Amino acid sequence: MNLRKALLIFPFIFLSFVSLADEGMWLPQLLNALNIKDMKKNGCKLTAEQIYSVNKSSLKDAIVQFGGGCTAEIISQQGLILTNHHCGYGAIVYHSTVTKDYLTNGFWAMNKNEEIYTPNLTVTFIKSIEEVTSRVMNNMNANASELQRDSIIKANIKIIEADAIKGTHYGAFVRPFFYGNEYYLFVTETFRDIRMVGAPPASIGKFGGETDNWMWPRHNADFALFRIYAGKDNKPADFSPDNVPYTPKHSLPVSIKGYEKGDFTMVYGFPGRTQEYLTSYAVEMLVNETNPRRVALREKRLAIMEEDMKKSNEVRLMYANAYAGVANYYKKWYGEMQGLKSYNAVEKKREFEKEFLAVANANSAYKGKLDDMFNEFKKIYAEYSTLSKQMDYYSECLMGIDGIRFTMNFINIFNELKKKNAGKDSKFDDLLKTIKKSIPFRNMNKETDIKLCTAMLNEYVKGVEKINRPFYLDSLLSAHNNDGASVAKFLYENSSFIDNTKAKAMLDDFEQNASLYERDPYYKMTAGIVKYYQTAVIPQANYDELHINELQKEYVKAMRDLMKDKKFWPDANSTLRVAYGKVNDYEPRAGVSYKHYTTLDGIMEKEKPGDDEFNVFPKLKELYTKKDYGQYADKDGKLRVAFIASNHTTGGNSGSPVLNAKGELIGTNFDRNWEGTMSDVMYNPNQCRNIVLDVRYTLFIIDKFAGAGYLLKEMNIVSK
Repeated sequence: MNLRKALLIFPFIFLSFVSLADEGMWLPQLLNALNIKDMKKNGCKLTAEQIYSVNKSSLKDAIVQFGGGCTAEIISQQGLILTNHHCGYGAIVYHSTVTKDYLTNGFWAMNKNEEIYTPNLTVTFIKSIEEVTSRVMNNMNANASELQRDSIIKANIKIIEADAIKGTHYGAFVRPFFYGNEYYLFVTETFRDIRMVGAPPASIGKFGGETDNWMWPRHNADFALFRIYAGKDNKPADFSPDNVPYTPKHSLPVSIKGYEKGDFTMVYGFPGRTQEYLTSYAVEMLVNETNPRRVALREKRLAIMEEDMKKSNEVRLMYANAYAGVANYYKKWYGEMQGLKSYNAVEKKREFEKEFLAVANANSAYKGKLDDMFNEFKKIYAEYSTLSKQMDYYSECLMGIDGIRFTMNFINIFNELKKKNAGKDSKFDDLLKTIKKSIPFRNMNKETDIKLCTAMLNEYVKGVEKINRPFYLDSLLSAHNNDGASVAKFLYENSSFIDNTKAKAMLDDFEQNASLYERDPYYKMTAGIVKYYQTAVIPQANYDELHINELQKEYVKAMRDLMKDKKFWPDANSTLRVAYGKVNDYEPRAGVSYKHYTTLDGIMEKEKPGDDEFNVFPKLKELYTKKDYGQYADKDGKLRVAFIASNHTTGGNSGSPVLNAKGELIGTNFDRNWEGTMSDVMYNPNQCRNIVLDVRYTLFIIDKFAGAGYLLKEMNIVSK
């Protein structure tokens, strides 16, 4: 039976072969071959080379990876960059004190001399992308085991990366695509002098707080401004007062012309991770085991932090960044779980697999092969499920205790001290100096961490069988009748590691009394936990993941071989991608429909005086009352705040520019709707929407609210 006949017999497969509308995160260097015709059909006015070019200025030269986890875009020829408030949150918190509370009150540099350098913050450009699959697979033995293959691949990648940047200031990395069916080399340029320029107050930048997080309609101005500084030669340099604003190859024009429903939109950025090609076994584990477990553990941590943050401004600032990080994925996983359940994702996957197997078995090259592969998938996931549970209790439960995470640093310090005492080369002095500097900035409140430790140990006792616990931790629990509160009391009363005052004193005489500190109960517990998981759990989990990856590689290859009419896009892996779609509304459930935009009116309707999440800043209310919107109002006189579109996005796309058909900036991507968080695993075109801050609201806040309109003078504003 040939493939065409098989498609006629199995209509479900035929539908699955066709890319869903607006689905996909595409490699920019392949747009000309795969996407540009479809993009133009949907309204795009650009050429593929205008979007991505190695030799000429293109849109890619205005896109940077911000801080290693978000995206930002250059919006002036003076290196001004725009990203999300939540992406710049760590920097804002870092510079905030009780007396200079930039988080609460906002921050605006009124000239370049007032811009604040943020240590350890970087931005990275992609200079070029090149396929290197054949070089990565060089010297590969067809009979090599999975571990041998992995070792050869890693060795080849090191050589490729080194060769690519020899004699330059650039960086390089190679990433696998389609589970290792293809490999691409990325050459990068990283700038290290990044300065904070502006950020709205949290009541504007985070309006709606965690209640509105991952939800639509949204009304927060989720943006922050930074600037890239370079040496006099316009190349990356360490911080220096002599550095100058970076001059980019391209900066994005900023459009205040607005948009309408159905308009073409494009998102350009660094999406973090998707898993669109998972089997039903993986999705079933995710929906029924992994996500429920992670959500429950994070929920308990959030409740403890929130309670203490409300009692003290000092504690609030101390935990603000940590709370936001924990809360973000708590709500994301919860929404993803609900979305996959309502979409009946597991059954859809099973039905697809059943019919795909029939098509594969009708092909002489694949007959019988995929049956064996799926039997192996079933077997390996049954084993991996147990390890996944252990890993979740390690990462989400034990590592949810601040004291454990801090004390982990000393494992390496003790090891380096032993090298020093043996007369070997050692990093001990540098490590000790670094940890001493960190003590005054350690964002941990002892009383809060005692509560976290108590709650997490109680959850650990309930969730992890005795046989799967580290010996020292289990001994502690047994000695205290498995009571987390009793263990926590013992640890925090008898340790030098988890009290800032004691820790400072300990570090002053650490080398002389190291043997004493190595017997500290908190350190012994932490070292025992790390050793157990690193030797008994993580290696086996890594091996299973390697095996699963090899099976996924075969599975995806089979799909690409048999589905010639489908354009495949590789799962997101924090590399530069383009997604495109249209401005569009949606219906989350029967009888409910949402418009594709929100306005400032909605902020006033949501206001709850005294509620930190829905407090309206007085000056914003004053501007609203006067309807003082300047040139930023829409044609109906309303000031739009945010809009939604059908671009396929994920974590890492936070801060990404959202561009119109001409490549002009119309907004900044900052979230997805709750119903659409499932798009990391399965894309549903009727429900998946990316949420975008309207750039006109951004400019309104900068100009009318902050009085920093001078910044607009360096931008290329495309007016009506």
